[in-house]
Amino acid sequence: MKTRSSIKEQIQRVREEAIVAAVNRLLATKGYDAMTVDEVAAEAGMAKASLYKLFTSKEELAGAAMVGVLDRALAFVDSLRDEAAKAAEAGLPTTPLDQLKAVTSWAMRTQLEGEMPSLPAQNSSLSTSLQSNDAYIDRLITLSNRLSIWITEAQTRGQLQAMLPSELVLYTLFARACDPVVALLKESGQYTNQQIVEWVLSTTFEGLALPQ
Repeated sequence: MKTRSSIKEQIQRVREEAIVAAVNRLLATKGYDAMTVDEVAAEAGMAKASLYKLFTSKEELAGAAMVGVLDRALAFVDSLRDEAAKAAEAGLPTTPLDQLKAVTSWAMRTQLEGEMPSLPAQNSSLSTSLQSNDAYIDRLITLSNRLSIWITEAQTRGQLQAMLPSELVLYTLFARACDPVVALLKESGQYTNQQIVEWVLSTTFEGLALPQ
C-alpha cells in the first residue's frame, strides 16, 4: 500500500514539475498577461482538466513558477557561500563584490536561456496574488537578506558606493533578472550570451562613463 502511494506521489511530483517548467518557459517568453492555462496544458503535454487537479488557477501556476526560480536562486547563492568558505580555507578569499557579480551573471544567463519568469508589475493581479503566497514571500525575504549581507560588506570595504541605500543596490540587482536590455541584445542576434552578460555586468557595477 505504501509502495502504491509512493509511486502515485512520484507521478504527481513529476507532473507538477512538468507544469511548473512549462509555466516558467511561457512566463519568460510571453509574460503573465499573455499566458493562458490552455497554453500551459499544451506545453506540459497534458489535458487541461488534469492540470486543474494540481493547480486551481492561473495565479497559482505563476506563483509556483516564481517560487521555483527563487529556490534555484537560493541554491545558487548557497553554492557560492560554500565555495567561498572552501576558498578561504585555501587562502584564496572571495570578495562580497565577486559574489554579487556571480549572482547577477547567473540571473542574466538564466534569462538568456529562457528560464527566468518576468517579474510581475506592481499593480498586476499576479503581484497581488504573490503578496499572499507565504512560500514566495519567505523565499524572497531569505534571498534579499543573503544578498543584503554581501551588499553591506561590499560597501564597508569600499567596493560599492557607501552613500547608496542598500535597498537601491538590491533592487538594481533583482532588475537584471528581467532586464529588457538583455533581451533586446539577445533578439538582435549580433552578440553572444557571454558578450551580453559581460557588457551588462560591466555597466551595472562600473557604469557607462570611461574610468578617470
